[in-house]
Amino acid sequence: MRVAQLANFVGPTSGGMKTTLEALGRGYVAGGVARLLVVPGPEDRVLQTPAGDVVQLRAPRVGGGYRLIVEPWRVVDALRRFAPTSLEVSDKSTLLPVTRWARREGVASVLFSHERLDAMLSLRTGLPVRATPWNRTLVRHHDRVVVTSRYARDELRAVANLAATPLHRVPLGVDLATFTPGLGAGPGPGPRAGGPLRLAHAGRLSREKSPHLAVATALALHRRGVPLRLDVYGDGPQRGELERMADGAPVRFHGHLAGRDRLAARLAEADVALSVCPGETFGLSVLEALACGTPVVTADEGGARELVDEWSGAWAPAEPEALADAVLRVLARDPEGRRAAARRRAERFPWTRTVEEMLALHDLGLSRAATPA
Repeated sequence: MRVAQLANFVGPTSGGMKTTLEALGRGYVAGGVARLLVVPGPEDRVLQTPAGDVVQLRAPRVGGGYRLIVEPWRVVDALRRFAPTSLEVSDKSTLLPVTRWARREGVASVLFSHERLDAMLSLRTGLPVRATPWNRTLVRHHDRVVVTSRYARDELRAVANLAATPLHRVPLGVDLATFTPGLGAGPGPGPRAGGPLRLAHAGRLSREKSPHLAVATALALHRRGVPLRLDVYGDGPQRGELERMADGAPVRFHGHLAGRDRLAARLAEADVALSVCPGETFGLSVLEALACGTPVVTADEGGARELVDEWSGAWAPAEPEALADAVLRVLARDPEGRRAAARRRAERFPWTRTVEEMLALHDLGLSRAATPA
């Protein structure tokens, strides 16, 4: 099997997508698969890695540090040299000509739908957005579609059924060795013993990720007189706006942390992690916090909600006061019990399961490639 992964709209801190590509790539190679990754970058470059070759194609910046491949025929040139049996496409923008080429050549294509276009665009613009016409085009141009949650599936189910394109739900995983309770200070004094409540938020500081809602939740608790500190890990275009919003409150912005072990240690020190974006299709940051033994408060809609159960965290409407109440509900539980429950919940999502399910789908693609329609 020869699998080519195509990623687009990649930025320097697009952690979730990079983490997913790296985990899948390592798993594919360990399973005996030849793997190629094609990504945009500042210059043409080929890198040899333990997880297969990486072809970086020169691509322009399109804002926020992101780059976008706008010459899809150059992707086709790289694929011809690699001769894949299957494509895995993590893009919904400019690479449709590549999947058209794949279909002509009898190469199966899997769309890895890691975002909901309607939710992402609505959160970014503040206006209701319907992405049905474009979603219809996307599913028709791919042989299979993978989503990571029921929430993500709901956007595409109707158009996939109409196009007779198989739709599969494959949850992502978490690095349980890196993200572990042992790296942090463990359960600290917390608010019950006179210390401040330690909140953490990790993620890109861009509007579609709703970081302002995490800050607003901390401010709601602060106004109630709850001693706390919110540590924000990540960077992005909204950082300045968030810093102004939190002016005078116990909120610290640490920027992007290089090294996942450093982030794991910080998450393990927190009492509660806030991952409250209502448009999140999965929520790797949720799993990373849970794996560190830190319970998570999330919005009551979106894919992140599907990762948290009644013992490992809490959920509420995407509104600061309601989310603040959810934080207090978590704190009312036994500290050791809630941390153990968080770790147990994360252990249900190993990357090995994700890799196995994706490889099974690529295996199915081989029959499609052998007998193209």
